[in-house]
Amino acid sequence: MSIVIVDAREWQNMLDLKTGEKIQVENYSTEILRGVLQRHHYPGDVDQLSNRWVSETALDLIGQYHPQLVCLMYSRQYFISRFNPLSETERIRLLEEVFSEVEFMLAQSGYTPVIVGTGNLTEHIAELDLNGLDGLAISGNWSARYAGLHKPTPKDLAYLSTLPEIERIAARQELIDLFPGAECILERIPEYLLVAKEGFTFRTSGTPGRKIYRVPGISYQIPVATPLGNVETITGLRKLVRDNLKDHKIALIILEGIGEQDFRTPYSASKNSMGWYYYEPGENQLLTMSTGTQQVFAFPNGYNYLEENDNKEFPFSGYFKKIPAGTIAEDSGFRSIAVGNHSMHTHMVFGADICVECFARNLYNQGCMGVIHRTAEIQQENH
Repeated sequence: MSIVIVDAREWQNMLDLKTGEKIQVENYSTEILRGVLQRHHYPGDVDQLSNRWVSETALDLIGQYHPQLVCLMYSRQYFISRFNPLSETERIRLLEEVFSEVEFMLAQSGYTPVIVGTGNLTEHIAELDLNGLDGLAISGNWSARYAGLHKPTPKDLAYLSTLPEIERIAARQELIDLFPGAECILERIPEYLLVAKEGFTFRTSGTPGRKIYRVPGISYQIPVATPLGNVETITGLRKLVRDNLKDHKIALIILEGIGEQDFRTPYSASKNSMGWYYYEPGENQLLTMSTGTQQVFAFPNGYNYLEENDNKEFPFSGYFKKIPAGTIAEDSGFRSIAVGNHSMHTHMVFGADICVECFARNLYNQGCMGVIHRTAEIQQENH
């Protein structure tokens, strides 16, 4: 069973991650998590101390749990860049702050780094409104390049083919053929995937109304910095980390919204794409890194999640309907933690023993959330 503890500063609730029902479990791991949540209240997605909260929370957990693998997500720069009109000076300062934060974390912890940037951001040019189509178009909350098209009419397809802002209209089978062997549920994949040119986004059913300034840009490759070796593709990250865990305490550090253009430390380029498709920051990219297998169909771009969310299990886990298998920390044989400030990704994509994340949705801060996976297996060390 996986346990979730929600901390709203003045109170905590313990629940079953799968059912959302209240439970009461007291043991070594819940004692650690309760204390960490009480000591580290989340300041907010765009607060100056948001990324420092990741470091300090992780250091607290490291001091008590002594993990061999630490998975960290720093996302403040992504939120600020996306929703604020930054000057170039402000943008550069923001990037410098991120890398300073990573240096602080590594200096304090002494862990061996594997630092990954999830991809470039680029200026938002314009939005293509698809709400007038006969069929249903859906683009995810955070996607820029992709939208799914469900039950389109010939009139829809004819109209879309005239739009110069659309780079490609890919039929379902064309996308499937790009990833031979990748697991997929056919009915979850839209009949067509719309691909926008760089800088353009889609307005569809469920698209948030908040004004955006920068969006994920072209990132066929992403930067990876580590003394442990190079990885040709992001599917190689899992093996690199797991192969070195017996000899190194490793910090896998994900820097959201930073690509080759803005990386501030020497790196090697790792393939983040297949043919014309590249991963944008989000659950599919993170799961591909974490599992070592292509996860483009885990949550297909533009799939109709609106039909799947009624009475679903894992109510604190967004799209996720189960805990992903084969993640980087699951069954690694070593203690692990994950801390991040991009909500439910932290507890679902790494499979770490103990996870702490912000409980924020669309930048609205509701507190912190901690998750313990495999709580019955976590035992206190004998020193």
